[in-house]
Amino acid sequence: MRIVKTAIMAAVAATMLTGVSAKAEEIVIKFSHVTGGTVHPKVLAANAFAERVNERMKGRVRVDVFPSGSLFNDDDLLIELIKGKSVQMGAPSLAKFESITKKFRIFDLPFLFNDIEAVNRFQTSEKGQELLRSMENKGILGLTYWHNGMKQMSANRPLAMPSDAKGLKFRVQQSDVLIAQMEALGASAQKMAFKEVYGALQTGVVDAQENTWSNIYTKKFYEVQDGVTETNHGIIDYAVIVSRRFWEGLPDDIRTELEQILHEVTEERNQKSFELNQKYRGEIAKSPNNNTIRTLTPQQRQAWVDAMKPVWKQFEGDIGADMIAAAQASNM
Repeated sequence: MRIVKTAIMAAVAATMLTGVSAKAEEIVIKFSHVTGGTVHPKVLAANAFAERVNERMKGRVRVDVFPSGSLFNDDDLLIELIKGKSVQMGAPSLAKFESITKKFRIFDLPFLFNDIEAVNRFQTSEKGQELLRSMENKGILGLTYWHNGMKQMSANRPLAMPSDAKGLKFRVQQSDVLIAQMEALGASAQKMAFKEVYGALQTGVVDAQENTWSNIYTKKFYEVQDGVTETNHGIIDYAVIVSRRFWEGLPDDIRTELEQILHEVTEERNQKSFELNQKYRGEIAKSPNNNTIRTLTPQQRQAWVDAMKPVWKQFEGDIGADMIAAAQASNM
């Protein structure tokens, strides 16, 4: 009897310990990004992903989102993801991958995509998915793309023809392609952190910038510019990335469920990002501070294309002619 009683007590103790252990083994995913506020497409997507995981995988996985660079800026994020310890996921702008692979330069080529639907077709194609896998040997896995939107140009003077940009100082992201793009216009480019742009435009450190409607509106860039020219010349999108060491170490069922949730959020939020950009375009048009939105005639737009398209050839060696051709095919 004593032996049986002892066995029962041991079993109960083991069950209790197993329960404690299971609770202690909740997987925590730290998701870092640099965007702030509550209405930006990336903020909304990251928060939706976290909320859905935390609700459906409660007790097994928890996602903690660290916005506004509160955990890491994008450059440090890439370094830390390779280590796979202090942060597990992030969503940097596609222009941020220069130090990892030159293939992502394709997304900075001017006038490569006609619209956001073409961007989406390319990103979901075999070649677009190949890009997400191009960082595996560096310890980073690309999981999906999140849209922000098409880029517009603004300056402290009207921009209608490429010659209007000559001599201006443009703020750009950390991308050699974007520097070459501005040089093709006879302008100069200055790499600058996103959070510094408003002050730089306000004080004249830079004269102009390129961004999506959502960025221009939420950061109020239009308040310190002459107006915005609707060029749709490029895109600002994000790659949701994860530490390869962390991701491949997850149980198969956990990884599969996370992939499913991420797919759902991506489908929903990418559609919403287009709607948000159109909404913010309308808000800028109604602004009492500056309501000038300039649209280009077909002839004017072609002049911009002719001025900037030589940049494609300049970076073809880094990107690959086959990749550029696949991107062009997405416009069909």
